[in-house]
Amino acid sequence: MSWTATDVPDQTGRTIVVTGANSGIGLEATRELARNGATVIMACRDVDRGERAAADVRRDVTDAYLRVEACDLSNLESIRAFADRLGDEPIDVLINNAGVMAIPRSETADGFETQFGVNHLGHFALTGLVLSNLLAEDGGGGEDDDRGREREQEARIVTVSSSMHERGAIDFDDLHGERSYGPWGSYAQSKLANVLFAYELERRLRTANANAKSVAVHPGYAATNLQVRGPEQYGQRVRKAFSRVLNAVVAQSAEQGALPTLYAATAPDVEGGAYYGPDGIANMRGAPERQASSDRSYDRETARRLWRISRDLTGVEYELPRPKVEDRPA
Repeated sequence: MSWTATDVPDQTGRTIVVTGANSGIGLEATRELARNGATVIMACRDVDRGERAAADVRRDVTDAYLRVEACDLSNLESIRAFADRLGDEPIDVLINNAGVMAIPRSETADGFETQFGVNHLGHFALTGLVLSNLLAEDGGGGEDDDRGREREQEARIVTVSSSMHERGAIDFDDLHGERSYGPWGSYAQSKLANVLFAYELERRLRTANANAKSVAVHPGYAATNLQVRGPEQYGQRVRKAFSRVLNAVVAQSAEQGALPTLYAATAPDVEGGAYYGPDGIANMRGAPERQASSDRSYDRETARRLWRISRDLTGVEYELPRPKVEDRPA
C-alpha cells in the first residue's frame, strides 16, 4: 500500500479532536485534516503555543476551521474542564496523540508518574469523558457552524502508541516507578498501556454495538521534539546533539510520521481493534499498513486489570459493558 496524505478523504462536516496538536505529528495531522475540510479542535496544554500552531496551519490552509482549547493531560481537572466546555457537541474522531518520552521522573498534578499519567491515564480519562460526544447520532460542525451533517460513518478513537511498546511490561506493583524508575522502561510501559487500552476499548464498543471503533497506531521513527526533551531535562548536551543528528539523518519527517494516524482517522477500510504503522524497514518509516503488536498487548486479562486500575485512579467511568464471554480468552 502506498497511501499518502493526498489519499485523505473529504472531511467536510467532521469534527476531530487532536491532543498535542501544537507540534510534531499532532500538528501535521491537524494540517492535513483541516486541508481536507475537517473542523479540528486542537487540545493543547499551552494555549499560546496552540494559537501559534493554528496560525501556522492557516498560512497553508487559509480556510481552516480550527479551535484551540486548553487540555493539560497531566491534570485531571484540566481534562474535565475541557470535556465540560465541549458540552454535548458531537465529535467524529478523537486522536489521542499527545505524549512525553524518556524524561526524568516527576509526577502529575494528581500524583501519577508523568509518562504513565500523561501518555495513558490522561487519554483514558479524556476518552471516557467525551465518549458521549463520540457516540452522538449527529456528527460534524461545531457551535455557529452550519456544516454539520448526519454522521455517515462510525466515530473513531485513534490512540498513538510507539514501537517501543514492544519492550514494555505493565508493572502493577510499581505503576508509578516509586521503587524503581527508568525513563525508557516507563515510556515503554505507557506505550504498551496505550495499545492495551485501544484493544480493550474496541472490545467494549463492540459488545455495546456502538457506532464507533478504536484503533492503535505508531509513527515509526519520526523527527519531532520528543527526541530532545528527555536529554534537555537531564542536561545531557551530547545526547541532545546526537538525537538531533539522528533526526536529521535517520528519521522520517513528522509529515510522514503522521500518516498512520491520518490513515486510522480517515481511511474507509480501517478495522476496529487493529494496529497500524509504517511499512518500511524495521517499521521505522514508510506508508501505513496493518501490523501485529507485541504478544503482551493481546493479553486480555492484563487489559481488563489495567482498565479497572485506570478507572479507579482517574475516577472516570465508561458507560460501556464488559466484553461478552465469547470475547474473553478461554
